[in-house]
Amino acid sequence: MVKAPVLIRHSIIAPRKALSGKTMSKTPMRILILTQYYPPETGAAQNRLHDLALRFHKQGVQVSVVTAMPNYPAMKVHPEYRRKCFARESPDGFPVYRSWIFISKSRSVFLRLLNYFSFVFTSMMSGLFMAGRQDYILCESPPLFLGISAWVLKAFKRAKLIFNVSDLWPESAERLGLVRSRFLLGISYKLEAFLYRRSFLVTGQTMGIVNNIKGRFPQADVFWFRNGIDPGAFHPEMEKTGWRKRLGLSESDFVLLYAGILGHAQGIEILLEAAGRLKGYRNIHFVILGSGPLKRDLVELKEKMGLQNVCFPEPVSKKEIPAVLRECDASVVPLKKLDLFRGAIPSKIFEVLAMEKPVILGVEGEAEKLFIREGQAGLSFEPGNADALKDKILELYSNPSLLRSLGKNGRTYVERYFDRQKIADELLGHIMSKASEKPLI
Repeated sequence: MVKAPVLIRHSIIAPRKALSGKTMSKTPMRILILTQYYPPETGAAQNRLHDLALRFHKQGVQVSVVTAMPNYPAMKVHPEYRRKCFARESPDGFPVYRSWIFISKSRSVFLRLLNYFSFVFTSMMSGLFMAGRQDYILCESPPLFLGISAWVLKAFKRAKLIFNVSDLWPESAERLGLVRSRFLLGISYKLEAFLYRRSFLVTGQTMGIVNNIKGRFPQADVFWFRNGIDPGAFHPEMEKTGWRKRLGLSESDFVLLYAGILGHAQGIEILLEAAGRLKGYRNIHFVILGSGPLKRDLVELKEKMGLQNVCFPEPVSKKEIPAVLRECDASVVPLKKLDLFRGAIPSKIFEVLAMEKPVILGVEGEAEKLFIREGQAGLSFEPGNADALKDKILELYSNPSLLRSLGKNGRTYVERYFDRQKIADELLGHIMSKASEKPLI
């Protein structure tokens, strides 16, 4: 039996009134979403914010988006947006303002900062001169430095700041060794504190993030704006598209999928190590789908290890993910073994479970508690332990009935507790309830 997550608190949505007391239809709430990442890019932040914008728009909120020219994760501006400084479009019925951003594939800290700060400046210009009056600025972090632009826009537009934290930066960058400069880290921590203390509302993607911020900044109002899924977009019984066959895999093969960013935090090397231990099982195959800074290194490692049971197909669009999941047997979701990640919930989990596929989870803490122990939607292994991963793969490989039951549990669990419509309603209700206590300036 699937258990309810003990951390979730369903809130009653307040009547949809504007801050002046009139109905929302006459005086719509105005929210500007400020984010470096937005569709047509793919990724967790892009999907979450786009979905939230759509749902708020449908509920009568006057939504605007300020974002960069699309370039992530390939770090190359899409052809139709090249040689443009600013652009305005309305693909979903509300304005999206795009601005120039410096792009580099280099891992240099200086060039990465140039990437961030170029958009801080151009987003500020775009927000000030293109977007109109706003009641709220919802800023996505990371990058943390975008909070500078959010603060300036907040001041000029006399709006309230909602600061959304999807990663505890700079803490994560420091722990992963991506930033070693004590000067840069010191400035970053001061900026983080400045933004948290002056936000109308701080939102976090996991309870680990929420509790971390509450512990350091007890005066901040912190809300769990969890990731989720639109169950109606995922159909476990959809017709197969032949994706497996195009990869040279047969229907009798046992296919394990990793789909997502190939970066420093994920520890994808463990999949290659487990694949090496499973060479004797000729019909167990690993598909590593995605792009990122470590893809070239991982492909080279695969060749060096002589792994014939691992492939790196080209990334697919967000719309194609359900079809890919339909033809896989299970998904592996790893992260490096760091205390920092005990509060992490990789967003790729939701799509996997919505397609009735079990997850083999190499993440300790909150994700394991929710999806393995309470949701009973998969198996877990110790992060970084390739032998443990191998054992869990073989447990599912040798037990088809367990594979099916875990998959069905997962679908039930995310439908019940991680439906994006419920999540959007809860967030809007919390904003309105808080606004009624503290009127806008």
